[in-house]
Amino acid sequence: MQKELDKYELELEKRLKILKECQEKKSLKSCLKCKEILECSIRKEYVDAVYLSMNKGRSGGFEF
Repeated sequence: MQKELDKYELELEKRLKILKECQEKKSLKSCLKCKEILECSIRKEYVDAVYLSMNKGRSGGFEF
């Protein structure tokens, strides 16, 4: 049985797909090798989606 994804997980999947497409277009396996990493809106939106999927839209920090 597959679990149903919530809106945060769906957004994360969408952003990950966009990020991977960008990496493929630039023949990169990681954003770390990209010269645009610090200004990249695609990567920022992906990182934001990761954060939201972890806290389900609630503010606050994480303990690792």
